[in-house]
Amino acid sequence: MYKWLGVVLVLFSLSVKGQELNCTVKVSFERITDANPQVFKTLERSLNDFVNNTRWTSRDFDRSERIECSMFINVSAYDNSAFTATLQVQSSRPVFNSSYSSPILNFNDKDLTFRYNEGENLYYNPNSFDSNLVGVIAFYANMIIGFDADSFEKSSGTPYYQVAQNIAGLGASSGGYKGWSQQDGNLTNRYFLVTDILSNTFTPFRESLYEYHIGALDIMSEDQKAGKEKIIASLKTLAKVQSVRPNAFLTRVFFDAKSDEIVAMFSGGPVVNTADLVEMLNRISPLNGAKWNKIK
Repeated sequence: MYKWLGVVLVLFSLSVKGQELNCTVKVSFERITDANPQVFKTLERSLNDFVNNTRWTSRDFDRSERIECSMFINVSAYDNSAFTATLQVQSSRPVFNSSYSSPILNFNDKDLTFRYNEGENLYYNPNSFDSNLVGVIAFYANMIIGFDADSFEKSSGTPYYQVAQNIAGLGASSGGYKGWSQQDGNLTNRYFLVTDILSNTFTPFRESLYEYHIGALDIMSEDQKAGKEKIIASLKTLAKVQSVRPNAFLTRVFFDAKSDEIVAMFSGGPVVNTADLVEMLNRISPLNGAKWNKIK
């Protein structure tokens, strides 16, 4: 009896450790009126199983450590197993000693096309590119893990970005699918997302991710004013990108996730000097000027 109990406990420990993501995948097909809805519902179930049950890294994550994220696929066209869609990818990470989760990635991929037959198995092979759907999902799974890792330990996301870059290379060489190549005419696609984040030019972006989360948000429960001041310092680190690459893609990626949080953070609680902060934010992210003007 005890022998079998030991086996059960081992199997249980394997079942609760491993997978890195706690991801909700939604497939919207409201614009499709001439197809069997079951195809899209089956796709949604398959993607949820695929994302959450695939081991993306060799690390073991406890259930409480799994990264909260979501992928929203909005299908705009469907014809004989061929899909055209957009993909919204979002992830967050917990803030120490708090029930709050901070948004860390909020990215809209407008170049998602793929083929899917109802009921087909989705399988990830890091050394081949057999499906654009699998390739895109695997790419963003690794980017999510990379962003999360960078927010906890400086530059620790590199191995996951490198896997994503390898997927992008396989995708580009496969031909026929947009989003993987610098020749696509889209300077905000998957190729540039992972190439830029691995470039030394954008090291301040990754440093700011670490400083913003570990050095600032995670001390908010102890000292809100000090946390706010360190947020400002982390944004000054990010501003270094502006001096070499004005209006950089990664700067926009940062503020697509963080702009609302920054406004909320500096709109209440202990008062800090925000005049220089607002001037800096307007300089490095002018598209969010209306939001920055709300900071008092």
